Amino acid sequence: MSRTTYREALRAALAEALERDPRVILMGEDVAAYGGAYAVSKGLAERFGRDRVRDTPLSEGGFVGAGIGAALGGLRPIVEIMTVNFSLLALDQIINNAATARHMSGGQLGVPVVIRMATGAGRQLAAQHSHSLEGYYAHVPGLRVVAPATLEDARGMLATALRSPDPVIIFEHVGLYNLEGELADDAGAVDLDRAAVRRPGRDVTLITSGGSLGKVLTAAEQLAARDVEAEVIDLRTLRPLDDATVMASVRRTRRAVVIDEGWRTGGFAGEVVARIAEQAFYELDAPVARVCSAEVPIPYPQHLEQAALPQVEGVVRAAMQAVGRG
Repeated sequence: MSRTTYREALRAALAEALERDPRVILMGEDVAAYGGAYAVSKGLAERFGRDRVRDTPLSEGGFVGAGIGAALGGLRPIVEIMTVNFSLLALDQIINNAATARHMSGGQLGVPVVIRMATGAGRQLAAQHSHSLEGYYAHVPGLRVVAPATLEDARGMLATALRSPDPVIIFEHVGLYNLEGELADDAGAVDLDRAAVRRPGRDVTLITSGGSLGKVLTAAEQLAARDVEAEVIDLRTLRPLDDATVMASVRRTRRAVVIDEGWRTGGFAGEVVARIAEQAFYELDAPVARVCSAEVPIPYPQHLEQAALPQVEGVVRAAMQAVGRG
């Protein structure tokens, strides 16, 4: 075991991918000379050369399209988009091209591209750099969407994603880059098909992913002090959802709360709630609750930013209401 950070785990995964497969390239804004907007790729250009670690112009549609073309041409590109908000400039490339190529070619063409992007709020980066739009991409057939919330997943999801014959979107929460902990020296590829039970419990299921996991685990500790044992599910993969793990938990606890940093209206949390209602309605003893971000663009002032985001207190309150003690 070694002490490391989420950022360093991501960097180790990138270095291993570049070392292992000469088809792998990394491209994006500031990934080479600057070492990445969040220092994830620091030192990789010096180690692997500028042909394989490439700075791109500030044109998301252009360099995402180039990554898709490189994938169609036989490479295994990793495309970094600085923030999820900027990915909206590449929606045409991602949704109309990468996600549809296999279907529209009758299975003849795959697009094995991995697109990494920072997501989420909490670092006072204001509205154009702080939103959580994972639900936009989880809505689209043809994409796999993952959200590493732990050091192990930060280290291991990339290797598994690069084995996919189709596009994979990796959402890295900005609040996790400095997360520090112990990571096994032999940590490697992880399963992208299964959600993880991060804490077992009997009274209520708390379902989340990405940057909200830490808050939810803290809420579960506070609930335990009130004699409420919460089970915490880390979805890990948002598309395709692991319904089996979620439903098995809900059928045990008979109550559920979904925590999502996206907005409530039309958000990803609503999809999870709907699936629980469709598949486990008669096992429920209480309505499924949601804890989401406020319906506002993410504010810049720290106190307003924190007020807009799901927080531990809100998760505890929703769970206590679900068990009839709110």
